[in-house]
Amino acid sequence: MNCCFLLPFILGIPLIWPCFTATEISTTEEVEHPMGSHFRVKRGWMWNQFFVPEERNETNYHIGQLRSDLDNGNNSFQYKLLGAGAGSIFVIDERTGDIYAVQKLDREERSLYTLRAQVIDSTTGRAVEPESEFVIRVSDINDNEPKFLDEPYEAIVPEMSPEGTLVIQVTANDADDPSSGNNARLLYSLLQGQPYFSIEPTTGVIRISTKMDRELQDEYWVIIQAKDMIGLPGALSGTTSVLIKLSDVNDNKPIFKDRLYRFTVSESAPAGTSIGKIMAYDNDIGENAEMDYSIEDDSQTFDIITNNKTQEGIVILKKRVDFEHQNQYRFRANVKNRHVDEKLMEYHVEASTTFIRVQVEDEDEPPIFLVPYYLFEIFEESPHGSFVGMVSAIDPDQRKSPIRYSMTRSKVFSIDDNGTIVTTNPLDREISAWYNLSITATEKYNVQQTSAVPVYVQVLNINDHAPEFSEYYDTYVCENAGSGQVIQTISAVDRDESSEDHHFYFHLSGEDTKNSSFIIIDNEDNTAVILTNRTGFSLQEEPVFYISVLIADNGIPSLTSTNTLTIHICDCDDHGSTQACRNKDLMLAMGFRTEVILAVLISVMIIFGFIFLILGLKQRRKQTLFPEKSEDFRENIFSYDDEGGGEADTEAFDIAELRSRAVLRERRPRGAAGDIRSLYRQSLQVGPDSAVFRKFILEKLEEANTDPCAPPFDALQTYAFEGTGSPAGSLSSLGSAASDQDENYDYLNELGPRFKRLACMFGSAMQSNN
Repeated sequence: MNCCFLLPFILGIPLIWPCFTATEISTTEEVEHPMGSHFRVKRGWMWNQFFVPEERNETNYHIGQLRSDLDNGNNSFQYKLLGAGAGSIFVIDERTGDIYAVQKLDREERSLYTLRAQVIDSTTGRAVEPESEFVIRVSDINDNEPKFLDEPYEAIVPEMSPEGTLVIQVTANDADDPSSGNNARLLYSLLQGQPYFSIEPTTGVIRISTKMDRELQDEYWVIIQAKDMIGLPGALSGTTSVLIKLSDVNDNKPIFKDRLYRFTVSESAPAGTSIGKIMAYDNDIGENAEMDYSIEDDSQTFDIITNNKTQEGIVILKKRVDFEHQNQYRFRANVKNRHVDEKLMEYHVEASTTFIRVQVEDEDEPPIFLVPYYLFEIFEESPHGSFVGMVSAIDPDQRKSPIRYSMTRSKVFSIDDNGTIVTTNPLDREISAWYNLSITATEKYNVQQTSAVPVYVQVLNINDHAPEFSEYYDTYVCENAGSGQVIQTISAVDRDESSEDHHFYFHLSGEDTKNSSFIIIDNEDNTAVILTNRTGFSLQEEPVFYISVLIADNGIPSLTSTNTLTIHICDCDDHGSTQACRNKDLMLAMGFRTEVILAVLISVMIIFGFIFLILGLKQRRKQTLFPEKSEDFRENIFSYDDEGGGEADTEAFDIAELRSRAVLRERRPRGAAGDIRSLYRQSLQVGPDSAVFRKFILEKLEEANTDPCAPPFDALQTYAFEGTGSPAGSLSSLGSAASDQDENYDYLNELGPRFKRLACMFGSAMQSNN
């Protein structure tokens, strides 16, 4: 079989090699192409590869030819093409063996087609030669432009970065065959972005070409172009955009825009008061713009704090100012960034400064006392008007207003306009040893300006209280007591305050010393003992002894008091103990106390009983006016469980039971309005025909008339019984057989206001029915 080969395009001209007969070539040899190319073939089989250029615009273009060496040109052979693409993409001329491409070929979609060829004798229908497999390869042409697959691109780089700093790398992709010439070899270039950026042509790496300041421009758009065929003529290209943002670095220091700030502050402003704000501007952003303010001279009066949200400096008072002491302040303020990198210290060598001038405004201040408090002393029992002390306050303002003094809520002291404090009542240290006063100073020119100062007055002690027994002594002595027996130990107390320890002296009065049956011995330790001065005592003759004990203190002058000691004679037991007498007196005292408690309890019970009695009487008076409603009338109640058949049914139950022994009244037909009115008047005069009900109603009427607490229900009459003598007939529908549809109820309008509602209901209803 002969085979023709189609070489790739060379400068757009396809080359067709001549056909070779496989049966004539039996050894491998090098064959020279007419244009100088050489290739090797093996004799004895068919060369099995075609090269087809892609992207041909025309259709049915010739690819190559299959020809058997047995074909003598008489058109008796038939060529067939088999395999993927046969008949749809590639067709063959069955007589000549020429192969054609009927569709456009794209190497990027499919670069290789494997087909089979067969030669059949058309006269016999048999294959002349066995099937031969061959390959059609689609050669590449530059028909795809480079594409950036990762766009959009965005990069962030710090401002002021040095030249050569890497920014980002962009990469384009070319779908052409990289092994086919320069079709897929790309070169990168900048279309926009000079002179700030540069790009490496082969790698696509973007670098910084010069330093950039974010405060001048914070972002740049760079356009990158990628060309294939290493930029030769006819190359295809693609572009992309890169957004490069500059991040901030702290390359700017804060600067005051104003060289001088003026503020005013009142001298009455308390410490911590904000008097003004200062502001520095920093072109940086975020953390790089945070700043701290300070006072250069470290002022003791003012301070500056930073508002972290607004980055303002707030000038505040560290302590109060005084217009009279200093009315103007001038100081310098600094500002620095809070976060500064060491590499950027060159931008922050010298801090920005500004001057602040504060003018103090004069205020009408309240008076000022010379000292924060006063402490005075005065002896007790000082006479009225005694001098205690003097307070003094001044007006700190320039006008120096006179000061008046006053004292609040004191009955013992007073103060004059000069601040002199005197007594108005005698002082007793034992009642109150200290007095806490509040003195108020008021300006005469402005009474609203006041101030107060505490004054403490200590009352000094004088010896004005004589000593006395420290407690009440209940002393007993046995009838058979011997002479010299100790019966009581006594002590004393003194309400006076002494600068040294108290010392008391005990002795009997002169009369008791001569005639007393008892003696006293001073222990010289502020105690003394009482002893019997004779043997034997009589309970019947002298049951009680009273002796006078004199107690003197060591004060200057010394004071002496007389205290009476009561001694009871006791019929002691065999052991000589006075406990039985003490218990007896205790029981008497307890009995007396018990009687008192019982008397109080009985009185309380009587009072509560009286209160409950009054409440019960009031409750009884509030009982209902008609107590018969609560009485039991069950003997007059009849229960029926049968359901009647209507008004015409008179056999369902005994109507006589409902009328309660009363005579069944004769039903009378209802007549004209005049007859009804006369019957109505008669019915008001006719009462129950039972004497029991008549008596019952009269009794209740009498009870209502005599009860002063009953409400005035004179016009209200209650009837629980329908009498049998009423000429008006029964109002009940039981036993009624006649129809009332033809009756006229207009007569109700003539019966008065009581029947007005019935007249409206029945009169209008009848008219509407008619």
